Amino acid sequence: MDARSPLVVNTHELGRRPGASRALERTVPAPADLGTEVIAVPEGSDIELDLRLDSVLDGVFVSGTARARTHGECVRCLQELHGEVEAEMSELYYYPDTRATLIEEGDEEAEELPVVEDEHLDLEPVLRDAVVPALPFQPLCRPDCPGLCAGCGQRWDELEPDHHHEQLDPRWAALTALLEDDQTPDEEEGR
Repeated sequence: MDARSPLVVNTHELGRRPGASRALERTVPAPADLGTEVIAVPEGSDIELDLRLDSVLDGVFVSGTARARTHGECVRCLQELHGEVEAEMSELYYYPDTRATLIEEGDEEAEELPVVEDEHLDLEPVLRDAVVPALPFQPLCRPDCPGLCAGCGQRWDELEPDHHHEQLDPRWAALTALLEDDQTPDEEEGR
């Protein structure tokens, strides 16, 4: 853990006194890959954290919200989208000795628990776990987005209402090939 990272928080002033708490308001740059293929928080953009750190018997409990701007595209028409996401965060960071006790007692999941390391805790995994599920699974430019024309790939919003493509029924394709074969060279040149 890099103590200089903006997502790493020093808990020294809390000590190990249950009941001690502190508010933390911080604007941090977004880490890489904070989102999905279609919508994400751009790397380096501002994330506003409004958190509360509470010292409890087993560790430090972090709760609060994260707010950020999003960038993506509509899954129907591929139009560029910009929006905001607000996610609730809450996580208990265990003291190393508490986690060690849980491991000794046979808790199979204790190895994966977040821990306070040298009076520091890393907010990035918790931030990621809160923000990514808060993003829309299938972002749309608007709920009734008609999408793209399957024939030409243009946005339906940009096309004339009577837009259509002449499509030959595939069952008749063999007959079309026969008609093309029957044309003489004079007919092909339009004479």
